[in-house]
Amino acid sequence: MKKFILLVLICNFSIFNFCKADEGMWLPMFLKAMNETDMQSKGLKLSAEDIYSINKSSLKDAIVHFGGGCTAEIISDQGLMFTNHHCGYGQLQEHSTVENDLLTNGFWAKSHEEELPNPGLTATIIVRMEDVTKQVLANVTSGMTDAERDKKVNEAMVQIAKDAIKDTHYGAYIRPFFYGNEYYLFVTETFKDVRLVGAPPSSIGKFGGDTDNWMWPRHTGDFSIFRIYANKDNLPAEYSKDNVPYKPKYVIPISIKGIEENDFTMVYGFPGRTTEYLSSYAVNMIMNESDPAKVKIRETRLAIWDVDMKASDKVRIQYSAKYASLANYWKKWDGEIRGLKKADAINKKKLFEQDFLLKVNTDDDAKGKYGNLFSDFQKMYSEISPWSKQRDYHSEAIMGIEAVSVASYFYDIVDAIKSGKKASDLQKRIDGTKADVADFYKDFNAVADEKICAAMLKTYIDNIDKTKQASIFSEIEKKYKGDFKKYAKDIYSKSIFVSEEKVQEAMKNLDKNYKKIEKDPIYKLMYSCLSKYKQEVLPKYMELDAKIASLNRTYMKAMRELIIDKKYYPDANGTLRVAYGKASGYYPKDGVHYDFYTTLEGVMEKENPSVDEFIVFPKLKELYKNKDYGQYANKKGELPVAFCASNHTTGGNSGSPVFNGEGQLIGTNFDRNWEGTMSDIIYNPDQVRNIVLDVRFTLFVIDKFAGAGYLLNEMKIVK
Repeated sequence: MKKFILLVLICNFSIFNFCKADEGMWLPMFLKAMNETDMQSKGLKLSAEDIYSINKSSLKDAIVHFGGGCTAEIISDQGLMFTNHHCGYGQLQEHSTVENDLLTNGFWAKSHEEELPNPGLTATIIVRMEDVTKQVLANVTSGMTDAERDKKVNEAMVQIAKDAIKDTHYGAYIRPFFYGNEYYLFVTETFKDVRLVGAPPSSIGKFGGDTDNWMWPRHTGDFSIFRIYANKDNLPAEYSKDNVPYKPKYVIPISIKGIEENDFTMVYGFPGRTTEYLSSYAVNMIMNESDPAKVKIRETRLAIWDVDMKASDKVRIQYSAKYASLANYWKKWDGEIRGLKKADAINKKKLFEQDFLLKVNTDDDAKGKYGNLFSDFQKMYSEISPWSKQRDYHSEAIMGIEAVSVASYFYDIVDAIKSGKKASDLQKRIDGTKADVADFYKDFNAVADEKICAAMLKTYIDNIDKTKQASIFSEIEKKYKGDFKKYAKDIYSKSIFVSEEKVQEAMKNLDKNYKKIEKDPIYKLMYSCLSKYKQEVLPKYMELDAKIASLNRTYMKAMRELIIDKKYYPDANGTLRVAYGKASGYYPKDGVHYDFYTTLEGVMEKENPSVDEFIVFPKLKELYKNKDYGQYANKKGELPVAFCASNHTTGGNSGSPVFNGEGQLIGTNFDRNWEGTMSDIIYNPDQVRNIVLDVRFTLFVIDKFAGAGYLLNEMKIVK
């Protein structure tokens, strides 16, 4: 009987648990041991050492963590980088005015002197990575509580990172992997002088806008160009006119030879976050509770902003970056819900859990350690569900009101004044808040936000049980009888938080003016909601979340102990990873097939002069009409724009270089397909595709459209 059970288990695990083709975000330091043979069998001509090495220059030395949230790649010996247009969008917005609208018109520096500095923007390169699991867990014992364990782990991580960079200019951080079963050290070099070199107009860089976001087929020229500057010793330095272009250890060659279907592709970048090993209970809460709530709230905010942005160029420029950011994950979550349903994710997880538990129950030792895992998961998710809902509605609805958000800057400051905090400590905090306030109001519109306020409060009160709402809602009900438009109009007419001048004036003598702030109607709304959240919701949520994290760590440990034939890749956590697959189309639904690449022809087919998202520049139309594609056309005479492939990617991979088998740049990763957004949770090889800007279109825009071909002189182009 036991033999029969084991045979069933082997069959089921092969279906539900082993890595599917092209799945995985792999740590480059382990490619030699885990992936090199497989990658080479699929078309890679490089060795693992060519991709990641600490003994010689390698591809890793040209992979840049851009601004902490995207990836970029170094493509010249003068520190020139490609990343996405949407990754550089905030910088383009910062440099834009109504009179000099870089978002609409694009930007091309004709010399180093014309390149634009971007305070606060950083470019980080990995120097090396190291397994420090033993050191981190050296003082952790089995009898510790989770809190005690976390304390020892955090203390160890701080000390190990500090020791690793002693007497150097490097930075360092340690990240947990496999839910805290392993820990890795990353030593980094961070450059703080990063300048904007070029970007196409939004009609190219954002072509298709929110309509096409997360979609395939795609025709977006989603790129921008930046340059890293260093001091005269080629070391990181704050911005200075004396700084010079950075001389990198490695420069990525660019191929314009093109790509064919089923060709090998590799993505190298900094994927943000995935959760591939969640239980069915977690997936159920995401798919049926959390994602739907966030989608609904963001849909409301976006609709209000859209009307005001279309009515005013000033509002459009103020809110363009914020709108794009908000819309990005609104659409992603919506696609994730659909993708999880299509993949039957919950039932697949449940089937795996049934088989896993059957395997556990065949081993007395495993049963003792892991027998209660899923009943514990069920209990914890049942308890955390209502607190998770309150957390979502607080962060998305209440804090989605911008005036409430800026008022929250003063929450701790006012409490500190009242508690007699030392003047020196307090002044430092106030000075930092002054800068935050100035930055906030540059892109704030009170008329639009008043509408948001009324809508978000209505959404909150309609979805959160009355007994769990902040106390101010009972006051609003008594005075305004549920008329949130009337309430919003009243508080926005009286509050200082709709005006930068009034807020800055109040900050001049906060030790005296704090009482005025306390009486402010928007501050009172914020204070009631944030106090409820900080004092009741967040502590309970964090308590339960910590228990779930501990269960996840145990579950991960159990999987790796009991299922030893599987190659495990760690969830993405913002650290350097390699993903590989092939250029490939797919079937999004019955009877429909998408090809693996798109061309300029598709841009013209989508053109709609009456819709901002689908306007085509006259110069681009002229080039299309004349078929003036130069060396960037494919064998059929078409101008490729984008292609899709089966690489496993996520947020943070935006701007990542996409390589052919020879390690040459063939494109820049910029999105995923809508049908495949559930890949953060469960990978479906038939549906998951990353979307890539073909480098030939990038070079075409730089050269033929923008007339900035001088930039190509810096690049190593392989024909």
